Amino acid sequence: MNRVEKILQKADALLDGHFLYTSGRHGAQYMQCAKVLQYPEHTEELAKKVAEDFADEQVDIVIAPAIGGIVWGYEVARALSANSIFAERENGKMTLRRGFDIPKNARVVVAEDVYTTGGTIREIIELVKTYDATLVGVSVIVDRTGGKMDLNTKAVAAYSMEIISYAPEECPLCKQGISITKPGSRTTSTT
Repeated sequence: MNRVEKILQKADALLDGHFLYTSGRHGAQYMQCAKVLQYPEHTEELAKKVAEDFADEQVDIVIAPAIGGIVWGYEVARALSANSIFAERENGKMTLRRGFDIPKNARVVVAEDVYTTGGTIREIIELVKTYDATLVGVSVIVDRTGGKMDLNTKAVAAYSMEIISYAPEECPLCKQGISITKPGSRTTSTT
């Protein structure tokens, strides 16, 4: 077991059961990265590990989606000596509020705690593009696709694993009558 796996295990971040993901898909495992983020020493260690891959990129800003990515984004920014900002969902769309701005040509890393479908990260990438900034890449604690996600940019994960998911109508856990749990912080449009 490597160091990152030990941290995830100590934090009890990998959950087993029947879960409804933000994407609307179902699965038997869920990675609750917020449980890792409660330990500042682990968050700092993982952020430094990921930041090593961006060390020569002269990153100006790390942007994260509220709420799950804020702590992670802050730690990655700190490791890169960059500014840390976050985007919030307003009227269903990610936007900058609270006086945050991305200067033209700023070098930006998008930070998220975890991704499965990449929906939120893609929204943040599109937001960065509207400011004529340079997207340097994406940093996550956990890539739940096992490295299969193509974001058309550099993507660095502290840990990568494949978590199998199913369309609700194809879910074997539903067919077995196992009750479903909706973890996470974002409301889904599918039930």
